[in-house]
Amino acid sequence: MSGSLAQALKLPEASLKVLLVEDEPADAHLVRLAFRESRLDIEINQVVDGQQALDFLNKKPPFENAFTPSLILLDLNMPRMGGKEFLAAAKTDPQLKRLPVVILTTSNAEQDIDYCYEMGASGFITKPIDIDQFIQVIKSLGDYWSNILKVPGKA
Repeated sequence: MSGSLAQALKLPEASLKVLLVEDEPADAHLVRLAFRESRLDIEINQVVDGQQALDFLNKKPPFENAFTPSLILLDLNMPRMGGKEFLAAAKTDPQLKRLPVVILTTSNAEQDIDYCYEMGASGFITKPIDIDQFIQVIKSLGDYWSNILKVPGKA
């Protein structure tokens, strides 16, 4: 539900707004499932590559009414524009650079970890292969970003 509609209906907005940048349908489904099971107040939108993520964040068509996320979960390996290219673009854009980006990828390569932190990533998580572990990691991530961490605009 969009923020303006929630305001018009006097409904509270989600406490955590997540933009999931993930091209793999199974992984996206697991992220949504984990957030749903966590029973946290989380709104999630998904795009499938870095270019769509930039369009979403800049509210370009068809994302004119998109929310501004309080967290971006970013896969690295995607078609068209990958996660590294998106991260470089977002972190050099004055309007986007403060948005927290957590990498959620199958990679555990040291050069990927180093690059992402050098570019300003807020965290780097290697996707667990085990489904139960994957869901637990996402639940913990949601709890951390919703209940423990203080982020700009949510003090």
